[in-house]
Amino acid sequence: MSRFEPVIGLEVHAQLLTATKAFCSCVTNFGAPPNTHTCPTCLGLPGALPVLNERAVRFAVRTALALGCTIEPVSRFSRKNYFYPDLPKGYQISQFDEPFSRHGSLDLGARTARITRVHMEEDAGKNIHEGSGRSIVDFNRSGVPLVEVVGEPDLRSAAEAAEYLRALREILMFIEVNDGNLEEGSFRCDANVSIRAIGSTELGARVELKNINSFKFVEKAIDHEIARQEGVLESGGKVALETRGWDEKNGRTFSMRSKETAQDYRYFPEPDLAPLVLDEAFVASVRAEMPELPAAKRARYVAEYKLPPAAAGVLTQHPRIAALFEEAAKVADPVRVANFVQSEVLRDVVTKGLAAEIPVSASQIAEIAALVESGAISGKQSKEIYGKVRGTAKSPRDVVRELGMEQVSDASALEPIILRIVAANPKQAADLRGGKVGLMGYFVGLVMRETKGSANPQLVNELLKKALGT
Repeated sequence: MSRFEPVIGLEVHAQLLTATKAFCSCVTNFGAPPNTHTCPTCLGLPGALPVLNERAVRFAVRTALALGCTIEPVSRFSRKNYFYPDLPKGYQISQFDEPFSRHGSLDLGARTARITRVHMEEDAGKNIHEGSGRSIVDFNRSGVPLVEVVGEPDLRSAAEAAEYLRALREILMFIEVNDGNLEEGSFRCDANVSIRAIGSTELGARVELKNINSFKFVEKAIDHEIARQEGVLESGGKVALETRGWDEKNGRTFSMRSKETAQDYRYFPEPDLAPLVLDEAFVASVRAEMPELPAAKRARYVAEYKLPPAAAGVLTQHPRIAALFEEAAKVADPVRVANFVQSEVLRDVVTKGLAAEIPVSASQIAEIAALVESGAISGKQSKEIYGKVRGTAKSPRDVVRELGMEQVSDASALEPIILRIVAANPKQAADLRGGKVGLMGYFVGLVMRETKGSANPQLVNELLKKALGT
């Protein structure tokens, strides 16, 4: 058992899903040729002035409200001064001592993690390091609007940190302000990690782990850093206050720069932007358009649709999956729809950010569920029908007719078949009446073979019991 306790706080940067950048009209599309989405403003050329993107403000306020933050009526932008190749102006427009929101929280179930603030800022460009030892810069990302979610040091393990990130990403995706795409860097985090003696209330020396874009890597990097700091202290050393990166290939963190010798960012108010005023009417309009949060959606699925909590959790793992389920559940039994989506559809769904490739429509799912519920096809047949309509616009009902798969649910049609089968198997019938109840499956199988699988199994069981007098 370690005698140290980890103390972890996360700073998450999430790009906002606006069509244009934070302070200019350049588009924010990912994947364009380098330096094609730039202008004098986002390149910081002399005389170019920033104009604040209103949609970015609305999305930022939506984020803060979803996290329970208090919205400040007046806030200010600042210049965060530092020199780096991907920062064309030599400063980043951000918020510092007067952010637009404060004091939120994120519910992790076993723990509630406090959020210091959510503030707005612009993204930097992207350094591309080539194998030849040189680096080039793509400024397409420069000026893309971000929210930074600054968490309090309330997390106590790498697993909790990963859980925090998953929960936050889920909220941002469901309120449709961020696509959650870690691979493209639209959702990334810095982790502040320190350790202290168990029982101590003083914080240890903080190490910042920069720009980690994978939940797996976050967990591995934090675990490694905790172990590294414990080793330093156990050997009598002192943990250095520094910024470190994560080397996935070698499974270790590495020093990037010392915080003890780094200069301050020298924040000062942005002179080209007026204070940001968020009056009650504006905040109320943002609150009114707020989509349902994932936790509330899960609770509603349990209460309204009578789904088990586990099923509600599966169906809310992505906004498009939840939307598919809800649309189908409007016209078919929700429990049957939920079971079918989980057992058949989800294995064929491919998600990327907010997008999802789903091989069937909600109407096709609802139609399959209705066919099973009406007794037209069996549950087993529903899987075959799904395979036939998957990736097409075919109607499940039409496919059932084409294949002659209508389930026989007419007692008058099944009774003669059952009586004939019982009469042809007198020994088994007598044994069943004598208590060998396992033989019921034998008779059901004979009936299903005779009807080529089209008989309604429930009705077959009822008619067999009647014919056998059991």
